[in-house]
Amino acid sequence: MLRIKKLDIFIARQFLLLFVGTFFICQFVLMMQFLWRYVDDLIGKGLTMDVLAQFFWYMSLMLVPQALPLAILLSSLITFGNLGESSELTAIKAAGISLLQSMRSLIVIVIMIAMVSFYFQNVVAPHSNMAFAQLLLSMRQKSPELEIPEGVFYDGIPGSNLYVQKKNVETGKLYGIMIYRMTNSFEDAAIILADSGMLQSTADKKHLLLNLWSGEWFENMKNSELSGNASVPYRRETFTRKTIVLDFDADFNLADASILANNARGKSLRQIKHDLDSLNHTYDSIGRSYYNSSIVAIGSPVNNKRIETAEMKRAEEMARTKSFNIDTVFSRMSTENKLSSVNNAMMQVQSAISEVGFRAMVTSDGDTIIRMHQMEAINKFTQALSCLIFFFIGAPLGAIIRKGGLGVPVIISVIVFIIYYIFDNTGYRMARGGMWAVWFGKSIAPAILTPLAVFFTYKANNDSVVFNFDAYRELFMRLFGMRIKRNIVRKEVIINDPKYQEDSNSLAAISDEITTYAHEHHLMRLPDPIKVFFKYQPDHAIENIGERLEATIEDLSNTRDKVILTELNNYPIMSLTAHTRPFERKWLNILAAILLPLGIVLYIRMWRFRLRLYRDLRVIKRTNENIIKRIEEMTAQVPQQDNK
Repeated sequence: MLRIKKLDIFIARQFLLLFVGTFFICQFVLMMQFLWRYVDDLIGKGLTMDVLAQFFWYMSLMLVPQALPLAILLSSLITFGNLGESSELTAIKAAGISLLQSMRSLIVIVIMIAMVSFYFQNVVAPHSNMAFAQLLLSMRQKSPELEIPEGVFYDGIPGSNLYVQKKNVETGKLYGIMIYRMTNSFEDAAIILADSGMLQSTADKKHLLLNLWSGEWFENMKNSELSGNASVPYRRETFTRKTIVLDFDADFNLADASILANNARGKSLRQIKHDLDSLNHTYDSIGRSYYNSSIVAIGSPVNNKRIETAEMKRAEEMARTKSFNIDTVFSRMSTENKLSSVNNAMMQVQSAISEVGFRAMVTSDGDTIIRMHQMEAINKFTQALSCLIFFFIGAPLGAIIRKGGLGVPVIISVIVFIIYYIFDNTGYRMARGGMWAVWFGKSIAPAILTPLAVFFTYKANNDSVVFNFDAYRELFMRLFGMRIKRNIVRKEVIINDPKYQEDSNSLAAISDEITTYAHEHHLMRLPDPIKVFFKYQPDHAIENIGERLEATIEDLSNTRDKVILTELNNYPIMSLTAHTRPFERKWLNILAAILLPLGIVLYIRMWRFRLRLYRDLRVIKRTNENIIKRIEEMTAQVPQQDNK
């Protein structure tokens, strides 16, 4: 039977207190980041406090599933970092309790938080997202004079399309204005050009006043009462100043939510499944219809009006009887028929291109809507799963680093969250554009972070050293052939004095071996590539010399003589095998030689180590002589002191 122990309650209490605080911090940070995206829709609109309160309330509900994983990551890092920093984690492990056993209460809590995240994604967030989108759309429709962008057509004013070349934000004046006003149909469109203008709301907020200066008004009169007069096909007016009254309710009113029917984030799993079936059925029908019409268009003559000529009839008869050269037929036509045929062909091509473009746009939009619904269905599970992933990253890292507070944990949390966000956002964009499969795009971020969570949990549970920066630094220095300095200091307590005479004899023997080795191997010359990569002979002389030298240095480090201690620090730390061959295994050396660029790099690196070994051996030999001389001086001083 599972029993709740005091340790579980202790760790759970610390985690929950930190989780509540970090959750509100993360929620605030995400809301501020989210707010900057829509700050232009809020400023200067005259929105009331209740509208702003609804805006922030729906925003906070939408961001809860995103704040939960980040809060879990940060709070778990701080919790186990505090336990490690205060040595409480060491005491827990000394009592025979593993890291996973100490985490079991938090695992249950995090699973419950993941369920809450899924509930928010499936129940609360869809309603909040739909309400937020409706509220945002309503805000953008309020005070349209502030929303008119530069360089694009703005259709926020009913019955009009407004283009502004430049806008002065401080004065509200518009420059380079072009307006398309629609009345009954496109044939009745009025085109208004003006050098400058200003758009303002009336006092009752029911109309917009458009003041224009130095412009012209073009209007088609085809369907008007004046259309009977053939001499007045359209109206043109030049004005110095003109005021136009536009019907527009500038008060804050909620927009129609029906235009947000394809918003996948505003739907639950059940609604997404239902709508996906409808969308697939609808766009499959559209696709089959387009395909059938294309087949009919290819297999039958185009149903457009053609100019029937004797030459064209003759060409059709020739086509039914035998093959013919189209250039020959075209050359026999009259000039008028040639022009008519070319114009007719161009019209057919342009019509076909427009039709194909329209169909491509419809099918592309349909595919995007379907992919958005599929991504949102997967996102409800991946967001909940990220709570568990972030916990199994944060808790082990806190146990490994053993740093509490808001310093190191915040830095690590930000780095992990940025990595997750980059991969998740990249997968989202690639899946939305159809470059990647939906399941791949939405699962790439969890798939990358899950192995990290498993790795950190395994290392922390086995007390493995992951962030030993000294070990990584030493490995890096050895890899690039960088020097590692020797640091020998005087010991406060010396148990055994050095054996000076034996050490002196050992250093003298090492010096003789160094001289012999340097003479036989010619370290200053280039090594034979055949012997290096293909016919390598074992060379352990430097390894033996290095081991004996280190043993002698270790014994002499117990001395109290300052001169000997200073000379000991002059000994270089030798690389014992890098000058002989690139790798220990013979087949790796052969493979490196076959891969020519790699073999050249390794060969040059080995020659560099041979030159460095030559210099090291000279330094060792000179240092040996200095230490031997000092030992002889110390030995000579001892009998003199005894005679006295």
